[in-house]
Amino acid sequence: MKEYRKIGVWQTAFIGDAVLTLPLLSALKQLHPRAEIHLWVRQGLAGLFSGQPELAAVHEFDKRGQDKSLPAAHRLGRVISKQGFDLWISAHRSLRSAVVSRATEIPTRIGYSTPWFNRFAYTATVDRRFDDLEEIERLHQLLGPLTEDASIPEARLRLPKQTLEFADAFWDEHGLRGDRVLGVHPGSTWPTKCWLPDYFAEVIRNAANEGVTVLVFGGPGEEKLAGEIVEKAGGSGRYVHNQAGKLDLLQLAAVMGRLDACLTNDSGPMHLAWTQDVPLVALFGPTVRKLGFYPRGERSTVLESDLKCRPCGLHGPRKCPEKHHDCMKNIAPAQVWKELRAKLDLPQD
Repeated sequence: MKEYRKIGVWQTAFIGDAVLTLPLLSALKQLHPRAEIHLWVRQGLAGLFSGQPELAAVHEFDKRGQDKSLPAAHRLGRVISKQGFDLWISAHRSLRSAVVSRATEIPTRIGYSTPWFNRFAYTATVDRRFDDLEEIERLHQLLGPLTEDASIPEARLRLPKQTLEFADAFWDEHGLRGDRVLGVHPGSTWPTKCWLPDYFAEVIRNAANEGVTVLVFGGPGEEKLAGEIVEKAGGSGRYVHNQAGKLDLLQLAAVMGRLDACLTNDSGPMHLAWTQDVPLVALFGPTVRKLGFYPRGERSTVLESDLKCRPCGLHGPRKCPEKHHDCMKNIAPAQVWKELRAKLDLPQD
């Protein structure tokens, strides 16, 4: 097997997609332990990967801003071409990603065989096999042109020391030492992926009544949703803390890594939890396991309802096509709380 010295990995999709590249990065480092590995992610995500021991550097791609156009993508590729890379692996299938790859002129460039324009961007392509593999295994296919023997390592998010220290200080500041702590992240980029606010509120109320401290999280634009849920649950107090809009992404990841259990929709924060081995209950409605973006591991539980209309899209549409949203309505709060009780090691009813 040829030995590579400087490797670029390109994944500029959502948080979850980027987190799912972690086993690929670990496998690359195992194959080429002396290689300098660089990762490109979308704007705002670099800090999340700054503690990964496999990486020499993390770079951001401003796909919604200065790097949006195809000429800008080509210019970036030309800049990368002068930096001495000898291997380029792209986990993203957009035309813009293909333009960057082609412009780098790196001797070995590996990408997926579709869409059609990828054949002009990469020196080697692999089938994504979307219908029969989960996402981590699809990503692993990209190593096929390099070796037939690469194993798939565990997906583990490693955060920088200063961020872990922030989480320690957060625990002290909020008096959480000695508490059982449940994290709840009720938001998602896609509205149909969201469980009902009343249902989240019922679970939070049940947890607080059992002496479990609940941290309610939310990203930019989700403060109103989190506030509504907290109010429905009885308001903030000793056992309920509304943290929506108060933590940046790296801080959120660090705090989530200390939880005793976590409840999310199918969302980016779901991946922040399970890749830190946090006991997780994830609620899946428009999406299904076959799409391949499930949380992995024995400590992860996915709850869903069996409906013929599922899945209704790769991400979930903005509105339910059937106008009932039963995929989420049919997941009962009592069922969710039962699963969380077990993960929190509470006595079962």
